[in-house]
Amino acid sequence: MEYTRRIFAGLVVAGAGGYVWWEREAPVAAAGPSRVRIAEFDDGGRKIGEAEVGVTRRSNAEWMKLLPADSYSVTRLGDTEIAGTGRYDHFYGEGIYRCVCCATALFSSKAKYASGTGWPSFTDPIARENVREAVSAYFGMRETEVKCARCEGHLGHVFDDGPPPGNTRYCINSVALRFVEHNLT
Repeated sequence: MEYTRRIFAGLVVAGAGGYVWWEREAPVAAAGPSRVRIAEFDDGGRKIGEAEVGVTRRSNAEWMKLLPADSYSVTRLGDTEIAGTGRYDHFYGEGIYRCVCCATALFSSKAKYASGTGWPSFTDPIARENVREAVSAYFGMRETEVKCARCEGHLGHVFDDGPPPGNTRYCINSVALRFVEHNLT
């Protein structure tokens, strides 16, 4: 009996080690289009046009080198920061929020509001084409994930309990964002 438990435990440890290696070293498979159309914004929050751009893809090892550990964990692995710990939860400066991975403009401070949930919340993205939404089932619950359209980084989720008129709440992880103060000069 003990021999069987040891073999099982060894297989679990070996499998976990293989999974960790795969997550850190495996190249990211090209899933989806290689180019996307996004709206481009200057740091003053003004739309400067639309462009067809290449999708930003890197291996997990490359992302780990480029991003702080918490940003990597959220954007590349789909984790969530602990409620109330994000630097943009109670931050209300004027500017735009860009993707921490690829600098795509995602949200405007004009759409940010105090939701009381512990995460930065927005009524709408700065441009619909700059984010992607995907409905998934998670332990029997349906949720809508929000990703950056350009790099496919996980940003957070969108809910239908926001303020009128749209009733949407884009609940976004601070570590997935980089705030750029309006440069109006």
